Amino acid sequence: MGGRRPSPPQIIYPPSPPPPAPPTQVPSQSLQTQTALNEVSGKQQRLNMELGAQLDRTNADFFAGQDIRRTQAAGAENRLGTAAIGEETRATARVQGEESRAGIAETGLQYRRGIETSGQEERLTTQTKGTEARALTRETGTETRATRRVEGQEQRAGIRETGGETRLTDLQKEMFRRYKENRDYEQAQQQYRT
Repeated sequence: MGGRRPSPPQIIYPPSPPPPAPPTQVPSQSLQTQTALNEVSGKQQRLNMELGAQLDRTNADFFAGQDIRRTQAAGAENRLGTAAIGEETRATARVQGEESRAGIAETGLQYRRGIETSGQEERLTTQTKGTEARALTRETGTETRATRRVEGQEQRAGIRETGGETRLTDLQKEMFRRYKENRDYEQAQQQYRT
């Protein structure tokens, strides 16, 4: 099986046939008739297209005019409707204004009466509060003056005591500061010598 492969079989094709001969035109009556029919058909088709275009233009003009008339009629209806709505709105606004002014006048009258009554009550209340406040202030003033006398004596004694303690504390702080300063100086001298 390790041998050579067999060579493929050789195929032999037959030679191709020669090209066909060019057609020869032979004049006939049917060709002339067909040509004449084609010309007539082309003319008829052009005539149909021209008539169709003319009909399209006529229809477009007609429908455009109809659209304009329809739009004009709708505009007239809208204007009439708007005018009627405007008249109704103005009449309603006039009535609402009259009712609103009458309501405001009544509210103002009631408000003024309420202010008058509350003003009288407020003046009486203020007068009573003023009398009570003056009496309370008088009593509080008397108590405050008595308390300040006693507090003043106690405060002066406290300040005296606090001052003595503060001076003693300041003296101790100063002595400690000097001690520490002297110790630091001596340590620095010893380090310098060594």
